[in-house]
Amino acid sequence: MLAPLLLGAVLGYDAPDGRVSIRLSELEAYRGLGEDPGSHAFRGRTPRNAVMFGEPGHLYAYFSYGMHVCLNIVARPEGSSSGVLMRGATVVDGLDLARRRRPGVNDRDLARGPGRLAKALGVPLDAGGSDLLARPFTLQVLQAPLHAASGPRTGVGGAGGGLQYPWRFWLPGDEGVSPYRRHKLAAE
Repeated sequence: MLAPLLLGAVLGYDAPDGRVSIRLSELEAYRGLGEDPGSHAFRGRTPRNAVMFGEPGHLYAYFSYGMHVCLNIVARPEGSSSGVLMRGATVVDGLDLARRRRPGVNDRDLARGPGRLAKALGVPLDAGGSDLLARPFTLQVLQAPLHAASGPRTGVGGAGGGLQYPWRFWLPGDEGVSPYRRHKLAAE
């Protein structure tokens, strides 16, 4: 599985207003077609999720709740589908620019959460499909961390819920890890 191997990786993005780089500290894995009800690709290929069926190492970007861009790394061979959601990170380069993009937010929270992460990096929705190993992106995968933790995915309920798929991975104690929020059942 790719997600735990990406913990600690450094992702950089060159936007028109400058470059920001982050160290990934929290990721969630999603399988695809017919395998994982929590995945955008579970029910098949659509114009929105087509990138998930493409080459690994490309960016699957989507708009969440009508206001946030979220970023995923395509993780399986072309023709299949899978993604790794970038949930949390710490800004390691371009801190002043990330602060300007997210005014009034403390440094710990600049890229803590999937929407915040994309905003701090300056990655727009139309960057979806980009190769993360080519400009304007850089991706440096470091040695896998020795002390990674795993557990239920955040806010995923139903048949694709976190207990069945404990595919959220994080670096314990890292400031870029977002707070865990379990999915609330309709009766709660």
